[in-house]
Amino acid sequence: MPAEGGKTDMERVGLFSEMTYITVGDKYVSQFDRPFNEAASKNKQMLPGGSKEMSNLQAGYFDPHFVRIFEGEGYVSMNQVRRRRMMEEAKKNLGKAFLPSSGEKKTCGVGSYYGTIGGPVPFFSAQLKPRVKYVAPGKNLYTNPGKKGTGYGYANVTIAKQPSHSDDFYDAPKVNYKKENEEHQSLLKGTPFKLNLYPREYFDTNPYFSEKPLPPIKRADTKQPFPSPFKPSSPGKKPGGMKAGTFDPYPSHSDDPFEAKSAKQTFTKDAKIFQPPGGPKSRPIKSIMSLNVRRSLNVKNYKTAPVQSY
Repeated sequence: MPAEGGKTDMERVGLFSEMTYITVGDKYVSQFDRPFNEAASKNKQMLPGGSKEMSNLQAGYFDPHFVRIFEGEGYVSMNQVRRRRMMEEAKKNLGKAFLPSSGEKKTCGVGSYYGTIGGPVPFFSAQLKPRVKYVAPGKNLYTNPGKKGTGYGYANVTIAKQPSHSDDFYDAPKVNYKKENEEHQSLLKGTPFKLNLYPREYFDTNPYFSEKPLPPIKRADTKQPFPSPFKPSSPGKKPGGMKAGTFDPYPSHSDDPFEAKSAKQTFTKDAKIFQPPGGPKSRPIKSIMSLNVRRSLNVKNYKTAPVQSY
């Protein structure tokens, strides 16, 4: 049940009981008065014996006495190690050591085949091959000698006949067009046909449109009267303490109290106090990350589940 003038538990955070508060009744401690490391001023602390400097003495090292490397080991010669390895590699040979053949033979001149594997090659010999006796071909076809001249200004020099001269009138196309136009005009019988259904700007004929040219505009010779001379207005009036230079008359005085009077509110017995409706209620919820962790990691697979970084 709600207490007098309070709210129910469900109206607070959606739980059956009110959540406890923290830091109730604690003393305020300023952040400037707090020590940097509060744990360092409580209980016993580790007290080192001081830093040691490196010297020839054993006090500068962690071990109580100087430890030598290879202490108690026998002396090993590197020559003995190499010889043992050579002997082990020699045991792997199946026969005697490889001996190369005699050295290469040097030639004694250009074209010599001394020292080669195959000997002389007959295809590279300098002996000439037998040739067939040359038989001269027959004589060529005899024709008339070519005519002299380049063709420009010389008659009967080209293969074809000399073309005949023909006149070419300069205004022949213009004269032919004039004759054809005259023949065409003679065949016409009347004016060209005009259709009344030719598309225009309006659906109906424009009554104000006329194809005839308009007469020139008549301008009446009116004499302009001389304008009256400019007369400036009277100069502005100065206030002079009586508001004489303003457009409107001086306003009447009205009282303006410093504080506005508040209207008295009368309450009746039946009038109820306005209480705003309760807003959306909230309750503690878990984050999405914690829900995913609990969903992927549970009691059955917490030992075998792979480690994931969030």
